[in-house]
Amino acid sequence: MSRLLGLCLFLALGLAQKPQVLIGTGGVGGVYFYYGTAVAEILNKSGAVQAQAMQSGGSIENLLLLRDRTDPARGVYYCGTALPDAVLMAHQGEERFQGKPAPVRILFTMYPNYFHVVTTEESGIRVLQDLRGKRVSTEVAGGIIEYEARTLMAAAIPGFDPRVHFAKWERLRVAESAQMLSEGNLDAFFWSGGLPTGSILELAGSLARKGKRLFLVPLPPQSTPVQVLQRRFPGVVDTGVIPKGVYNTRYDTPTLTFWNVFVCPASLPEEVAYAMVKAVFENVATLHAAVAPARDTTLENAVRSRGGKVPYHEGAVRYFRERGVWR
Repeated sequence: MSRLLGLCLFLALGLAQKPQVLIGTGGVGGVYFYYGTAVAEILNKSGAVQAQAMQSGGSIENLLLLRDRTDPARGVYYCGTALPDAVLMAHQGEERFQGKPAPVRILFTMYPNYFHVVTTEESGIRVLQDLRGKRVSTEVAGGIIEYEARTLMAAAIPGFDPRVHFAKWERLRVAESAQMLSEGNLDAFFWSGGLPTGSILELAGSLARKGKRLFLVPLPPQSTPVQVLQRRFPGVVDTGVIPKGVYNTRYDTPTLTFWNVFVCPASLPEEVAYAMVKAVFENVATLHAAVAPARDTTLENAVRSRGGKVPYHEGAVRYFRERGVWR
């Protein structure tokens, strides 16, 4: 009966006005922005919904918009790209979601993010402790990357305070950080993104033209900062390697990895969620062609976040069951 009611609602919305889906992404220069834009184009062409991608501060802002701006009465739903630790934080009502959890559901798992601590070989920075006394950007203020960066630094330097331990503390988007580092106005910056991230790829080329070389600070699996973050978000934070060929670094770099998820509000009608997921995976080749890291967006990977504390939307589950990947 509930499915019949959902279908009736979906048909009624289609006859009146398609649901409006606003997709929170990230800053220009990061993968989220281009990924979300490509998904919006696919959804619009499919006719499933009226979709629009929007630049944002990333995971935390996208989840706050999902919680606070979704309006089912007007057919307006805020969806978005997000890191899994931010989604877990929102679902459980922690940090910025304290006292008011977000009614978040996963539509599909996208691709892995790799944590980058970006500098140059010439900087002399080789471990997190070397950032003491340097000019450093921790990404957008209040965002999940800044939270991760501060957690890692606090594990590396007891009593860490960016206002005390950094010579200059910036809170910039990845494109701005890359430009400042290229110009010599920044020593290092934190970032979490897919491989390759466009702004860092461009930075590597810019440095090479100046006779310099990009260096990524390693975060080995056995190191204390990595283990601290893994304990903070059990089952969500993994480890991996950024191959040296990605940005033409001298070495492969061990680091943290996080599988990004595409999320929606629980109030999104089941038939709408089903139609959105169906449109994306029937046109996944278009997504792969548009955004390099999207090559890891596959039916098999789409369900890899199941079994976690944050549930999938029932419309997505129905589609994945039909395709035989949800068992």
